[in-house]
Amino acid sequence: MQTIILKTDDIHRGYLILVNPEYPYQEASTDLCSVGTWEGEEILYERTAAGALKNLIHEIGGAGQIVPVSAWRSMAEQQKIWDDSLAENGLEFTQNYVAVPGHSEHQTGLAIDLALNKPEIDFIRPDFPYEGICQTFRQRAAAHGFVERYQEGKQAITGIEHEPWHFRYVGTPHAEIMTQMGMALEEYLAFLKKYRYGEKSYIAERKQGERFAVSFVRADEMDGAVELVVDGLHPYSLSGNNCDGFIVTEYCKG
Repeated sequence: MQTIILKTDDIHRGYLILVNPEYPYQEASTDLCSVGTWEGEEILYERTAAGALKNLIHEIGGAGQIVPVSAWRSMAEQQKIWDDSLAENGLEFTQNYVAVPGHSEHQTGLAIDLALNKPEIDFIRPDFPYEGICQTFRQRAAAHGFVERYQEGKQAITGIEHEPWHFRYVGTPHAEIMTQMGMALEEYLAFLKKYRYGEKSYIAERKQGERFAVSFVRADEMDGAVELVVDGLHPYSLSGNNCDGFIVTEYCKG
């Protein structure tokens, strides 16, 4: 058996953190690496997500056809994008398509905007159509840990308009569960709160036959920290939700 200590402050870390108009990004450090350039500027992305992206694009033969436009952004860069869009496009457009500085998923390093490679690419709204190589990317995205974050019909939940080009790394099996259930990240995190750690778990099965037990730990019941006991023989992962607790994901035998 293995004992894990979770600290309340750690709710702001992990692949399942929610960053939206209600919950700002509160961490300052991310392990980044380069995934390309845009107009001479290096595009940085969280290292694990970058590896998954590379594998996915290689798998579908998308190199040279799918290009990154924007990934990690500093607070200063997000502020500049907001200000520039406000001046050029007005308040309504900016509120619909640009996150308020401090509330952008791009600041986590886990979000990336992708485009179909062509001579002219719109930085704010790059073309990533529901056909061809881009649609093939979507169809395989969940198996590599990615979700299309701002889907059509979810605007009232996410606070952002439909963005076919914006993908978020949440890892597996979470991307597959969200895709199968048609859930935005907000909906998925709310759904998992029904599965309290130590009481019951949501059992997820991947196409490869792997099974995972997913459960939730409330931070406001932790009194600063809490100890979790796992068997220590099988893989597990932990992530804060940036709101009120943690998601525990354990590999199941059999």
